[in-house]
Amino acid sequence: MNTTSIAAVKLSVEVITLSVRDVERALRFYVDQVGFTLDVDYSPNDAFRVVQLTPPGSSCSTQIGSGLTDAPIGSLRKVYLVVTDLEAARSRLVERGVEVGEIRHKEPIDAWDGGFAPGPNPARWDYASFADFSYPDGNSWGATGTGLPR
Repeated sequence: MNTTSIAAVKLSVEVITLSVRDVERALRFYVDQVGFTLDVDYSPNDAFRVVQLTPPGSSCSTQIGSGLTDAPIGSLRKVYLVVTDLEAARSRLVERGVEVGEIRHKEPIDAWDGGFAPGPNPARWDYASFADFSYPDGNSWGATGTGLPR
């Protein structure tokens, strides 16, 4: 009988696999526009290709390719990129041609069951302001900030 507590076992998300229609187009989008680093591009045959990309400073990578998953194309919803300056990160993405939604925050401010209001959280709380973008196939991402200027 294994008596090891689940709390004692390290669990970490290290790779998220995305289903995309066009691997080359997705590679260019994530590297050239979003700014991910290309870690691996391996294709031992025509049926399999893995492209691994990592956001700067992240310990979790993203994989795209062929023969990796049977998930429907564009089925990823809301993986969040956590940034230290949401306004600067949004501006950088827009400058690089990514269609990013406007920054918004939860309203009412100290309740998570309400809606959203435009602009960053007035108190600059961590994880309380958001901006979204999608890859053209429909995989959607969110960005949220920590350590925002107060």
